[in-house]
Amino acid sequence: MSRLIATLALGLGLSAGAWAEEAEVYGLVIDNTISRFGHDFHRYLSARLQDVSPMDFDLVVRERPSARWGSLVWVEYDQQIVYRRFLQPNASQLEEIAGQAADQVLEQINRTKLQNLLQDTFDLDRDEL
Repeated sequence: MSRLIATLALGLGLSAGAWAEEAEVYGLVIDNTISRFGHDFHRYLSARLQDVSPMDFDLVVRERPSARWGSLVWVEYDQQIVYRRFLQPNASQLEEIAGQAADQVLEQINRTKLQNLLQDTFDLDRDEL
């Protein structure tokens, strides 16, 4: 992660030593889709998420196209799937579907954050449970 931050700092014209601490970058929605419909879904989902709330998390949108079923699109948060749906290539309501997906993703992320806050991690860290 520190290599990525140093690379971003150098790309922005900043020296890596100018940062006293590692800066975390949040609010990224990575497009890992293949088809045009997957890219459109990502674009509508990203726009809706940015309009609804400030993003203090990162997401990855992935796609697996299928000739028979359309495309399976899923959204990952912290390497866990928070949304999954098949999209037909002729989906005329893609923007509406992406808006509903954004609402469901935000709800699931908030639920996960709340569960992490309420989880007892006195003896073990979260990833050790």
